[in-house]
Amino acid sequence: MYKDRRILTVITARGGSKGLPGKNIKPLLGRPLIVWTIEKALESTCIDRVIVSTDSDEIAGVAKEHGAEVPFRRPKRLSGDRIGSYDVVAHAIKYLARRGETFDYVALLEPTSPLRKKGDIDRAIMKLIDNEKMADSLVSFGQVTLEHPAVIKKVSSKGFMVPYVKKPEQATGRQGYSPAYFPYGVIYFTKIDALYKYQSFYQQRTIPYFIEEWQRHEVDDIYDFIAIETILKHKIDDVE
Repeated sequence: MYKDRRILTVITARGGSKGLPGKNIKPLLGRPLIVWTIEKALESTCIDRVIVSTDSDEIAGVAKEHGAEVPFRRPKRLSGDRIGSYDVVAHAIKYLARRGETFDYVALLEPTSPLRKKGDIDRAIMKLIDNEKMADSLVSFGQVTLEHPAVIKKVSSKGFMVPYVKKPEQATGRQGYSPAYFPYGVIYFTKIDALYKYQSFYQQRTIPYFIEEWQRHEVDDIYDFIAIETILKHKIDDVE
């Protein structure tokens, strides 16, 4: 709880993964990937309850072993690879509400983004709640450089390389472009009533929580996993 606001955290981890099978419990420096996120959530001084939403008994077992709650198995209808985060988080909120437990805010933490600095979660939570009169949600943002929208291309119907955006910004060197940001899974945080209204963490009054460049990596395949493992070896003092 922070400023009398009850806060739920949902860690989403389905069993199926095409890019890297079993990634959510694949050992990362000796700990299952999901455990890095569970531990950070449990370290928070603001969060009231940490639950894992999963369809996998194996993931559920690992989560419970490391202190997270798994009050249900995610329904099959919410376990496909095309199911959005809103539906999964809303299901968790409603499940607890039917059992008499309600919250003011909810945080979504993705286990595939384990590069969280000490205190990231609480700083993000406090930033939104301290500004709750002017903002309803918060998303972790990292600045993009090589993948800036002004330099991204696509292939036209005639087979030629053309700008992805119709009128790309012009600059000499990538440092000259205006800053562009990508949302990463370090934290998504929102008022629950706003989540229902917009059915998304991206709302009319969403503010950023900026992360550092080395935190931008997410696990989609084995190459991401190797990169994150290497980064952790060099940044472990920032994370733990």
